[in-house]
Amino acid sequence: MLDFNNASRSASPFQSFWMGGYECTDQQNCFGQRVDFLHLTGHYQQLDQDYERLQPFGIGTVREGIRWSQVERTPYHYDWSTVAELLEAGRRQGVQQLWDLCHFGYPDDLTPLHPMFARRFASLCRAFVDFYRSVRPEGELIVTPINEVSFMSWLGGDARGTVPYCVGQGWQVKYGLMRAYIEGVAALREADPGIRILTTEPLVSIVPPHGATARQLREARQQHEYQYQAVDMLSGRICPELGGRPEYLDLLGFNYYYDNQWECHSNARLGWANETCDPRWRPLRSLLKEAYQRYHRPVVITETSHPLEHRPDWLRFVAAECASAIEAGVPLLGVCLYPIIDRPDWDYLDRPWHRSGLWDVEQRADGTLERVLYEPYAAALRDAQQHVAAAVPGRSKARKASALLLP
Repeated sequence: MLDFNNASRSASPFQSFWMGGYECTDQQNCFGQRVDFLHLTGHYQQLDQDYERLQPFGIGTVREGIRWSQVERTPYHYDWSTVAELLEAGRRQGVQQLWDLCHFGYPDDLTPLHPMFARRFASLCRAFVDFYRSVRPEGELIVTPINEVSFMSWLGGDARGTVPYCVGQGWQVKYGLMRAYIEGVAALREADPGIRILTTEPLVSIVPPHGATARQLREARQQHEYQYQAVDMLSGRICPELGGRPEYLDLLGFNYYYDNQWECHSNARLGWANETCDPRWRPLRSLLKEAYQRYHRPVVITETSHPLEHRPDWLRFVAAECASAIEAGVPLLGVCLYPIIDRPDWDYLDRPWHRSGLWDVEQRADGTLERVLYEPYAAALRDAQQHVAAAVPGRSKARKASALLLP
């Protein structure tokens, strides 16, 4: 049995186990329109208030993004003014910020297939550390260089959903993104040897159809295995020419949503509640254990949520799975509710918002975006905190609650 206290909690770099993620995409959507969710969700306009709202829930750690396309409007020239405002708000409110350098979005003149993409990204990484340390010379800096490489490779390389709007180029896009990722990590470590790298890749299960042939079984196993390609590149397991190294693996973040399990070939989703008792459906604890045993690094659920009225049920389900994973010896360091504030749709901004946050958003007559706490989700979060706290071995009941409920 893993010594959870020594291997994870005592070594955790996070201010709180439960975290909040603010949607920070600045990508070009499927229509070629640039979106900027930092402003569209009202988070920039309400930074202090949004952080203050976290306090009753003991959430002291958040995910934020710098928005590469807005920071670098001209090649190699950087405007850190907005990032500086976010940093100052975090300092005022005592909130720990984890930083995505490239969430979903690149400068107008770049795509992952551009020959200068990796060089430009590495330069951005160096500049970010220089800026960050100029205002925060002390303390640990935790960075995600590029968010969800696997998803962005599919969206831009196969589904024409964003730059570079390709079909059949998923591997080439992934290769370009990981070249930049690895060069970026090298630049970050050179600028700040103590920096922590947090990967944030989708965690999925891809299964064969019922009554599958031998070929279908092989194809499903292969498709399932593809989810690890980005992290395998980072560690140098595959494509060693990119320069990946085992020491580049640090904190393993995985994004897990209600539709992250599906059937190969048909793409039919497996319902997370598994009401039909489909034997192909895998518990989240099993997927977390598989990932941990592959890399032997501390694990974080860096994104999870569900839309509409099923939010409370989903969160209680995730908490139960996390508690079981911890009891099974997985060094799980945290769970990030993403988004913590509701968001619109990337492609159809005029449609109703997703209703997937702890707070919904209502537009007032004066245009102000009002946060409305979804009370059933809030109650589920409190239950989830208690459930996961109780799973930590070697602590009294009172200490369990204080360790995971409070920042």
